[in-house]
Amino acid sequence: MGARDVHVRGTLLGFAADALLGDPRRGHPVAAFGRAAAALERRMWRDHRGTGALYVLVCAGGAAAAAGALTTASAARDAVGAGTRTRTRTRTGQRSSVPALALTAATTWAVLGGTSLTREARAVGAALEAGDLELARERLPALCGRDPQRLDAPAVARAVVESVAENTSDAVVGALVWGALAGVPGLVGFRAVNTLDAMVGHLSPRHRRFGWAAARLDDVAGWPGARLTAALAALTGPDPRGAVHAWRADAHRHPSPNAGPVEAAFAGALGVRLGGTLSYGGRVEHRPVLNTRGRAVRSTDIERAVRLSRRVGVLALVTSCLVGTAVRRPGRGRGEGGAR
Repeated sequence: MGARDVHVRGTLLGFAADALLGDPRRGHPVAAFGRAAAALERRMWRDHRGTGALYVLVCAGGAAAAAGALTTASAARDAVGAGTRTRTRTRTGQRSSVPALALTAATTWAVLGGTSLTREARAVGAALEAGDLELARERLPALCGRDPQRLDAPAVARAVVESVAENTSDAVVGALVWGALAGVPGLVGFRAVNTLDAMVGHLSPRHRRFGWAAARLDDVAGWPGARLTAALAALTGPDPRGAVHAWRADAHRHPSPNAGPVEAAFAGALGVRLGGTLSYGGRVEHRPVLNTRGRAVRSTDIERAVRLSRRVGVLALVTSCLVGTAVRRPGRGRGEGGAR
């Protein structure tokens, strides 16, 4: 099994594991990384951008380097095994690589969060449909960091749809993109950067300077996944023209360069208005409205957003497999495809 097959099969297995099982309930690697990063922050914190940049380098760089070492070790184990036992070969003479396949599948499963995202969104939607606003408010923090007690039912529904849109990019598409481009280290590095941004990248007094590097690096890492998410939402949504219009007209008005295109495309595709006033940790923000032509969000739009998110995730899986295959094409760049 060549590198292309390992990537494609491992990615498919990891995506299937997330779809069937969701996130591990105990011992989640991302949660373990978060605890380690939080402990290191308590030791390293200084109100300084340079210190924050070093913190990101140690955390995200260390995680990606560890993933790279595991990848190398799995390849070395396969090579050693090739010299000590007979292997079944394919028609092209390529060896199977069970360690590399298992590593890719397990890592893909660990970093993806699409099933848990849609599960939590549906739980809030079910509470709203049942008229239980308190339960909906109680479940909302599992999706986003807004102050739930300040929200009425339409505001809760809007928060869920916005969270589904943004996390489709962060927890599904972005990870698949970086897995296609850089393999297991890309998967791990992207999730590490995204986690650090959620931890220290916000504009609180403590993290305004210390978290600057995490926020900027997350903007860079999330750029390709966000644009692919917006494009796929426009392609597969109920209103493709509305999605494209909202993306072009309103995405740049959002304070986040990556959440803007994604949320605008989802808003246009679903025919709803997103954005507006919200509150984080007691801090009120007045964000621009995305897709001003749309209507207010209703609780029934949560399920529509979830279904759109799932379609986007499946198409992103197909895209990542195709990109990964092209990146790992034998002889790529060496002219092995014949005379030119």
